[in-house]
Amino acid sequence: CCDPVEDKLLQKTGPAHSTMALIEDEPEDMDPWDMPELKDTGVPWSALDTKGKVLRVFVSVGKIVLLLGFLYMFICSLDILSSAFQLVGGKTAGDIFQDNSVLSNPLAGLVIGVLVTLLVQSSSTSSSIVVSMVSSGLLTVQVAVPIIMGTNIGTSVTNTLVATTQAGDRSTFRRAFAGATVHDFFNWLSVLVLLPLEVATGYLYEVTKLIIDSFKIESGEAPALLNVITDPLTESIIQLDQSVISGIATGDPEARNKSLILKWCQTFTNTTLMNVTVPGPENCTSPTLCWVDGNYTFTLKNISETYNVQKCTHLFVNVNLPDLAVGLILLTLSLLVLCSCLVLIVKLLNSMLKGQVAAVIKKILNTDFPFPFGWVTGYIAILVGAAMTFIVQSSSVFTSAITPLVGIGVISIERAYPLSLGSNIGTTTTAILAAMASPGDTLANALQIALVHFLFNITGIVLWYPIPFTRIPIRLAKGLGSITAKYRWFAAVYIICCFFVIPLFVFSLSLAGWQVLVGVGVPILVLLIIILIINMLQKRKPSCLPAALRSWDFLPLWARSLAPWDKVVGVITAKCCCCCKCCQAASDDQEHGVQESAEKNKKAHTAVYDNPAMSADKEVEDEIKIELKILKMTRL
Repeated sequence: CCDPVEDKLLQKTGPAHSTMALIEDEPEDMDPWDMPELKDTGVPWSALDTKGKVLRVFVSVGKIVLLLGFLYMFICSLDILSSAFQLVGGKTAGDIFQDNSVLSNPLAGLVIGVLVTLLVQSSSTSSSIVVSMVSSGLLTVQVAVPIIMGTNIGTSVTNTLVATTQAGDRSTFRRAFAGATVHDFFNWLSVLVLLPLEVATGYLYEVTKLIIDSFKIESGEAPALLNVITDPLTESIIQLDQSVISGIATGDPEARNKSLILKWCQTFTNTTLMNVTVPGPENCTSPTLCWVDGNYTFTLKNISETYNVQKCTHLFVNVNLPDLAVGLILLTLSLLVLCSCLVLIVKLLNSMLKGQVAAVIKKILNTDFPFPFGWVTGYIAILVGAAMTFIVQSSSVFTSAITPLVGIGVISIERAYPLSLGSNIGTTTTAILAAMASPGDTLANALQIALVHFLFNITGIVLWYPIPFTRIPIRLAKGLGSITAKYRWFAAVYIICCFFVIPLFVFSLSLAGWQVLVGVGVPILVLLIIILIINMLQKRKPSCLPAALRSWDFLPLWARSLAPWDKVVGVITAKCCCCCKCCQAASDDQEHGVQESAEKNKKAHTAVYDNPAMSADKEVEDEIKIELKILKMTRL
């Protein structure tokens, strides 16, 4: 039924309009993804005298020191941001984990992993909660596997938010947002393949269980690395009691009334064997340690008492505010510091990475090895990403740090992709070492969960990296970057929908039961698959489709294009500007433009009409039209 000749003719007429297409039309004479030239506008080194050279060296050293300082503050603000999110939503996260009936649904477990990681802004924290629940017997490792997949998705929102701070310039924003969302697409696509595979075969669970059973692993100690540098500052601002969230998740009634803010940094627990009164002989610890005296039954029990030794010294230790208030204060301040540091880092990088310095750095980062070893370059980038993430001990910190570099054009998106994959590996190796520091009774479960996370990312890399054709996340990220560069408000829509609306929608369906989830979710999934197939046929084999389906022109414009929605956003923004007294300046500009156009019309009509009377009549008519336009604008 398909005609190849007809396909070629249809393809020459242009691509079909599609609601699913992530690629916007660009001018043919320029590639928006070309690396920009960072031109050196300063005086060349050879043209400087001795004083100028010394001054430039001092300025360069000062910029490097400032850059390191801002980077340090940026990393510390991310740590404080995580603590703030835990104070705001940590107990809610514990409550979410406590509902075991919902967690038994793999899809619900995945969504809960996403939501909890968004609440606490740390995949390490959410993973440690899962380890605590598995160790206490509340969850099995099989049930915990989808939750770990969800934490992998939730942690990628940080660098996506960082990319939105570069929305000022369209080209920079296009590259930055694509460089950030390539991480998102990798995680979503990996889950799309591996979650059904895990439900059907138990692949991740079985392989990690085989590894745990094959090796005799002993407890060790996780390295601190970067925390040694950042902890003095972050711990002087806030310290949290991580056992509270885990206690709520494991059903400890006392944990709910505790504050997450750590008050005592050093405590001493004394355990003594004491005589205690019990309701009856059946409550005794042992028949030999039980005696009755009248109406009272006594037994011997180990009683633990905790004594507070040393109080913490952070800023909020003596503040009589609820956790939510402290969390909101820290959230506001950390976001302010984070955004400020990010803007200053980008400005410093723009001033430093110019001319020959930029050329050298770009060449080192983006050049492949000579043939036939060009394929090795990407895998070295994966190793570099893993090593850097292992050093900073946070994938969010590393990916958030390279996002501005992608935006200003120092790192290409093709190189940022393997670096992001390496960061996924690096954060799991850190989790494996942290799991090996667990006590002996929880070591096996903690290590297996960490290995599940590691194997999930390794399998994702095997699926979406080795063959260039399979690097779908790069193409999707570029398409989304082009859309957000043209419609910058769409970045907020993407973040809200992918990380909040869709997970909450799926979670609410899971609460209603699997029948409702299947009844609503399957038709939506089938519809999306049909749309995707039609899109592919429209681009490659349009003759296979009926004439009506060869384009989406039969749909209303708002259903196949973002342009009408852009107008709606523009109207809403204009009304907000009017509320903020910004409309006055806009109306002045419009009036000025009207006056200029009126003057041009006067000159044009004077030149065209030889009869002065006709020219005067035309000018009067034009002035009446202009006054009517101004009147309409004033009414609006």
